[in-house]
Amino acid sequence: MALEGTLEADVSTSGIDDAVTFEFTVTNTGSSAAELQFPDAAKAEFVVEDEGREVWRFSDGRMFAQVVSSERLAPDESATYEAEWSDPQSGEFTVVAELRARETTCEARTSITVPE
Repeated sequence: MALEGTLEADVSTSGIDDAVTFEFTVTNTGSSAAELQFPDAAKAEFVVEDEGREVWRFSDGRMFAQVVSSERLAPDESATYEAEWSDPQSGEFTVVAELRARETTCEARTSITVPE
C-alpha cells in the first residue's frame, strides 16, 4: 500500500472569528486498492508545533464515536480530512497531519504564520 499525504492550511484572521482550517488529503499512489481501517470516528490527527513544542492538538478535549469503520481508496483515489484551530495564537508554526488508520502510516507537514 502506497499512500501520499498533502496538507493545506488557510489562516483567517479577520479579528472576529480567527481560525486556521486544515485539509489533509491522502492519495493512494499504489497500483492496488488500499483498505483503511479506523478504530474510531477520528480519521486524522492534526498537531500544531512551535519549534517542536506542541501548542494545539485537534483531538485534545474531544470525544469521538467508538465506531470501527473502513474506507477503500482505489489507485489514484484521494480522501480529504479537515480540522479547524479556533482562536489561534500568533506566531510561526509547523503543522503535522497524520492518518489514524490501523497498520497504515501517512503524514504531511506544512508551515503557517498566524499574524498578530
